[in-house]
Amino acid sequence: MKKKFDIIPAIDLIDGKCVRLSQGDYAKKTIYNENPLEVAKQFEDIGITRLHLVDLDGAKKGEVVNLKVLEAIASKTNLVIDFGGGIKTENSIQSVINAGAAIVTIGSLAVKQPELFYSWILKFGADKILLGADVKDENITISGWLENTDINILDFLSQNISKGLTQAFCTDVSKDGMLEGPSIDLYKKIIHQFPNLIFIASGGVTTMQDVNQLEEISCGGVIIGKAIYEGRISMNELKDYIKDVG
Repeated sequence: MKKKFDIIPAIDLIDGKCVRLSQGDYAKKTIYNENPLEVAKQFEDIGITRLHLVDLDGAKKGEVVNLKVLEAIASKTNLVIDFGGGIKTENSIQSVINAGAAIVTIGSLAVKQPELFYSWILKFGADKILLGADVKDENITISGWLENTDINILDFLSQNISKGLTQAFCTDVSKDGMLEGPSIDLYKKIIHQFPNLIFIASGGVTTMQDVNQLEEISCGGVIIGKAIYEGRISMNELKDYIKDVG
């Protein structure tokens, strides 16, 4: 059976606006749209069913900031939303789910407080928790890419899968926002080692050829941001692709 493959556009939020950063640098931000709901509706209109919503203010502050934007998109579209940024407590997970997120994305906390992260997988269910792993030279990097670790991505995933994790995305920070193509070799390794993991590619996707390649290697989906906003991948191309896949 052919694996399900999701096109997952990213909307990154600062001050309630749709922005993109280059390599996680808040000083290098581009505002693409003042109204994220408008952007989300455009995606839904072409057949997109899933959205990756990132609260960059929240990530910086250490608590969820852009809850109102999540509520607006969740209540006015049928998109399946995964939401991340600033989620540090059980209460914040609950408030994000209550606001309409189907899935909660956790990044650095899973590295710094693994036992707490495992407890959330148990409490909320693996279908509600998405691990976001940032990687540089195949090692985990945390805190908005400011801290490198010597934790290998394959060991890290193995540990989390043994605790019940079923879905993860991985961003090669050297690629993100640089429009240089995704880390195919790394992703192949991950998919080969963990065939049952729902694995989502992220970072570096520039063309529909990249998207095709990620589907071919059996990724469960791809998160695309800058390439859409800068017109390298057009809405029409995405629409045609979704039609063909559907």
